Amino acid sequence: LVTLLTKTTTSEKYSHYHWYEITEKCSPLIMVSTRLFQDFKKELPNVDGKVFAITGTTSGTGFVAARTAAELGGEVILLNRPSKRVAESLQKLKEAVPNGKFVPVECDLQDFESVRRAISVIKTDYDKLYCLANNAGVAGTPDRATVDGYDIQMQTNHLSHFLLTAELFPLLEAEAQETGDARIVNHSSIGRFHTANNCLEEKYFQKNGGNLGGDSSSVMGGACFQRYFQTKLANSVFTYGLHDRLLIAGQHNIRAVCAHPGGSDTNLANDVNLGLLWTIFMKGLGPFLFQTPEDGAMGLIKGMMHPDAKSGVLYGPKESAMKGAAVPTPPKLFETDLKAIEMLWRTSEEATGVEFQI
Repeated sequence: LVTLLTKTTTSEKYSHYHWYEITEKCSPLIMVSTRLFQDFKKELPNVDGKVFAITGTTSGTGFVAARTAAELGGEVILLNRPSKRVAESLQKLKEAVPNGKFVPVECDLQDFESVRRAISVIKTDYDKLYCLANNAGVAGTPDRATVDGYDIQMQTNHLSHFLLTAELFPLLEAEAQETGDARIVNHSSIGRFHTANNCLEEKYFQKNGGNLGGDSSSVMGGACFQRYFQTKLANSVFTYGLHDRLLIAGQHNIRAVCAHPGGSDTNLANDVNLGLLWTIFMKGLGPFLFQTPEDGAMGLIKGMMHPDAKSGVLYGPKESAMKGAAVPTPPKLFETDLKAIEMLWRTSEEATGVEFQI
């Protein structure tokens, strides 16, 4: 590190390369440790025999959730798109929980056909499902269409999770009827409060991939992040709409829960290019502002298995802060707006080709 600093400040001009090297060297020195997770974990019950399906488990909050569910006796279906990270993360999970039950199932959320194949595998191998955790997400991606024509972020973060929820709902019903408890957990973020007009906009749910504002990107701004914010608001609106429909149908044993991780130090926005200064900030000071994936996963895991988790509630750091315990976070009016819920439900059914009746 001293050599790099000397090189950069004396014998050579400042360069992106040297600053990146410096921040990479500094990061391990200033990592923030997990503060709350171990005490939180003591509150969790044994989940022997229960089956969890979790999207996006190769790193971050999804990895922590999968590991925790297995440690407590659950069987975990790992839903991930094909990549070398899948095998690497599965090995890490097996090392962390040698007796854990992990079942990898290929599921590319950017391809509805891949999602349908994953659904078919699950329905063939299981007749009950205790928890579907819609965790996976991408952030700040370029303005591109998926193979199905939708925005990459909206299809990954919401539409494919809507499809999974609709098609796997009968398995959740079967679990609820037998044991009195089943759960659907959607993972939102504080980005849900940063849409341009504090509302969902229908154009983001339609086949407009590649025509939704371009590739401008800045810290918590630009077209790339406006598309992301729409998806995160969709996650919470979907949860509240799902909760309402469950109540109307008398499905009191199925909980629809939402979570936000605060500022969690994960790989979510690894591919976002925000410039040199922001990179230095994120690598250097970022760890002081963010919490670890373990602490960030508490809201997600609370929804997945905690006895006190309530349907229709979003759990995360208080008042959508960057850090803190997973506590109930009251919704904004635009998250529970009936017109927004109706629009989301209608356009999601149209996009996925399913009729989700409860």
